[in-house]
Amino acid sequence: MKLLIVSDSHGDRSLIKTLKNSYENDVDALIHCGDSELRAVDPVLKGFHIVKGNCDLDQQFPDELLLDVQGYKIYVTHGHLFQIKSSLQNIAYRAEEFGADFVFFGHSHILGVEKIAGTLFLNPGSILLPRGGNEQTYAIIEQKEDICTVRFFNDQQEEVKSLRREFQRISKEK
Repeated sequence: MKLLIVSDSHGDRSLIKTLKNSYENDVDALIHCGDSELRAVDPVLKGFHIVKGNCDLDQQFPDELLLDVQGYKIYVTHGHLFQIKSSLQNIAYRAEEFGADFVFFGHSHILGVEKIAGTLFLNPGSILLPRGGNEQTYAIIEQKEDICTVRFFNDQQEEVKSLRREFQRISKEK
């Protein structure tokens, strides 16, 4: 399984279009964690699984999504409804309700990844307005055999190698 995860593009259509054109034939899913600030019918978003962020006005975006990709349960939300800037506890409770294997969110504009109780939590950072001294980033996750690899890339599609992380296989069975 291979996924592209992006968040907080804040109206920049060209960044999203570039990512889509570069990866749509190479990944199993394109995921946007909100604050696109685009309309749901914008053609650049076609093919993306996308949620509503606190800066999105289009009511057609859902607040959360539960996806099944190759048997993995993937929970996607922007994060603002779960106060992710303070703690991951609220979003972790919600993910547990769904039995999620992966949890993707944005909102803070600060990238991060960690495995909690067998579930991988990932914030890809912001592709437009990063905080915390980080670059503009998005993430690619690959689940192969016994290893789940998380790689972060900058807006020039160059891997930020110092941020690469590997985890033991994320299990479909909890």
